[in-house]
This record gives sequence, structure tokens and C-alpha cells, in this order.
Amino acid sequence: MAQPVAIVTGAGSGLGRVVARTLLDDGHRVALAGRRVEPLAGTADGSPDALVVPTDVADAGSVAALFGTVVDAWGRVDLLVNNAGRFGPAGTPDEIDVDDWRATVDANLTGAFLCAREAFARMRAQTPQGGRIINNGSISAHVPRPGSIAYTATKHAVTGLTRSLSLDGRPFGIACGQIDIGNAATDMTSGIAQGARQADGSIRPEPTFDAQHVADAVRYMAGLPLDANVQFLTITATTMPFIGRG
Repeated sequence: MAQPVAIVTGAGSGLGRVVARTLLDDGHRVALAGRRVEPLAGTADGSPDALVVPTDVADAGSVAALFGTVVDAWGRVDLLVNNAGRFGPAGTPDEIDVDDWRATVDANLTGAFLCAREAFARMRAQTPQGGRIINNGSISAHVPRPGSIAYTATKHAVTGLTRSLSLDGRPFGIACGQIDIGNAATDMTSGIAQGARQADGSIRPEPTFDAQHVADAVRYMAGLPLDANVQFLTITATTMPFIGRG
């Protein structure tokens, strides 16, 4: 396909911006989804192949409008990168406000489901049929940080979402994979390089790595033919306390 069509959520900053720009450089037409117009426009940077679509991924109507806009403009959806999310509240379980818990679930899990639901419907119905969904998991899809119950629970759930999408997508040529990222250097993770709480209660700086490596990994996953799939890919700073965490 000459110009595949991608949707990247959380595209206004951080990993979403780097991934979206990499896909644009690779010849994709990319819909940039996020809550604020200005950061999305900054990601687009005037590219004729970028489409800025303000979107609240936690709102079903907003997500449906996003996919409708993309299909009206470009006719199909070949790739969804489910990247939008938030860290959520910090604290022990008894300290977590229920509304903060629900907001984290809405952003990280329900938002990913709503986008995947719309993508699945479009990919199933279009000709040629099929497409690919890449979910942004996290190292927290494997092991938690202290005081991160809401974020960790949603990221474990994203793994289940990925597996179910992979299974349910088989008859329709829809592939789904997950990239689990540890300490990519972005504005959101800048505090980790200064000091992050460890399982023993200490606070120590952790290494980070260039976010472009994440985009390169997504590029590889997205570039495969639909009869091949990277089911799970983990990319971390080499000396991050992940293996042996605790």
C-alpha cells in the first residue's frame, strides 16, 4: 500500500510525538489524536500527511468521531498506536481516591479499548480487510513500582486487551502487539532520572534511553506484513532495575 493510514493517540508530546513523526517520515498518513490542539499541531509541524484531531480517548463519542474523521479523509485505517495514558495517583491503596482510580482506568484501559473497538470495526469492514493495533504497555505490565496500584492495574489489563484482540482479530486479518517500555527519556519520565522510589523504600536515580529507539521498535512492528506479528516487545534502559527489581 503506497500510503498506509495510522492513528496515534497521545500524539501531542512524549513517545506519541516521536512515534507519530517517525511514521510520517516513513510515508504514513498519520492522524494525531490528543486532548489539546496546540501540541498536536506542533507534532504535525505542517506535514501535509498529518491530520490533527482533538480527541478524549475516554469518551466513546469522541473516539467514534476520531475514526469517522480519519475514514472520511483517507478511506481506511491500517494502524492504531494506542499510546495515550496517564501515570495516575501515587500512594498506598488506602490513600488512593476512588475518583482518581476511575480517571486512570478511563484513560489507560477504557481509552485503549474504545480506540481498539473502533479500529477493529473499521479494519474488519474495509477492503482489503485487516490492519494492526499496537498497544503501549509498560514495564508496569510486568512488575509494579511502589505506590502505583492504579497505573499498574491498568497496564496489566492492557496485556489482557492485547491478547484478546490478537485472538479475536485472527479471522479478519487484524494483528495486535504490545510494546512494554521502561524509562524512555521524555518529559513525563524526567523525574525518574533525578530519583525514583525503589521497592526497598530508597530513592535512587534510574537510567533512561533515547525515545527514538521506541519509535524505531514501533516502526519495525508496524512494517511487518499482516501474516507476521510481534506479540510482545520489551525495551528498557539496559541497567534499569527491572530484571531483579526489588
